[in-house]
Amino acid sequence: MPHRSFEFVLLGVLALCWGSSYMWIGLALETVPPATLMAVRVLLASVVLLLIMMARGIRLPLDRRHWKQFFIQSLLNGTGPWLFLAWGQQYAGTAVSSVLNSTSPLWVFALSFLFLKRGQLPGKRQLTGALLGFSGVVMIIGIGALESLGQNLLPQLAVFLSAALYGIAALRGHLFKDLPPIVPATGMLMCSALVLVPLSLLTEAPWTLTPGATGWVSMIVLGLVCTAFAFLIYFRLLSTLGPMGTASQAYLRAGVGVFLGVVFLSESLDLETFAGICLAILGVVLINWPRGRNASQPASAVK
Repeated sequence: MPHRSFEFVLLGVLALCWGSSYMWIGLALETVPPATLMAVRVLLASVVLLLIMMARGIRLPLDRRHWKQFFIQSLLNGTGPWLFLAWGQQYAGTAVSSVLNSTSPLWVFALSFLFLKRGQLPGKRQLTGALLGFSGVVMIIGIGALESLGQNLLPQLAVFLSAALYGIAALRGHLFKDLPPIVPATGMLMCSALVLVPLSLLTEAPWTLTPGATGWVSMIVLGLVCTAFAFLIYFRLLSTLGPMGTASQAYLRAGVGVFLGVVFLSESLDLETFAGICLAILGVVLINWPRGRNASQPASAVK
């Protein structure tokens, strides 16, 4: 159980990294356009992880099969959802986008029946946890966010699709189980950089930009903490908590946003939001709760 407790801590750290990324992105976008921001983010993360691999004597695989999987993972877990979310959120609205983007655990549960074998399928407890966690997110963001559901349908579908891509990416985690977490993290981010850097150069002329100190700090934090460090944790958790457990960090991200607002912006915490945070945490606990004598196995590998 101590090992499982450490994985819960890592899950919380991952939620903190990705939950805080919205704040850093907002700060950076004041002086840096979106494609360039994403390009710098993944390029910086790739370089840092490559340097760490060199220092530790770890090499990237050179065969076509691994790089094909890295590229597909980059489309599902980086380039694709980032672009869908960046476009969709502009028109769908932040509140409803936050709700739709938090559905990745539900996508993992549903798609498990297509991608996983019978002995690997999540159970009723995990479904209950996924539903409770989602309900908690809705309470945190505000039930009023659902009032605009169905309006601006195409942008909302784009955000919804981004959550589905995250779910599929989590279910593909088993393809990298024989590799140290830093290897798929580095390979995936390098593939994202190969797409996003040319996109930035062709569309936004980044050499003409003059980001201020806030822009540079935001890009560095996004690259080092919210991307390089976060994906190291992500690929580790895929091998320990499984896809459903790892995806459950989506429920904690909304609570992270509230926490940052209370600490740094002096925002108040009302009863409904507090209840939503408790419900989201309960959902995450249920999703990741060990299953009897097989508790040492990842959640995705237990019947």
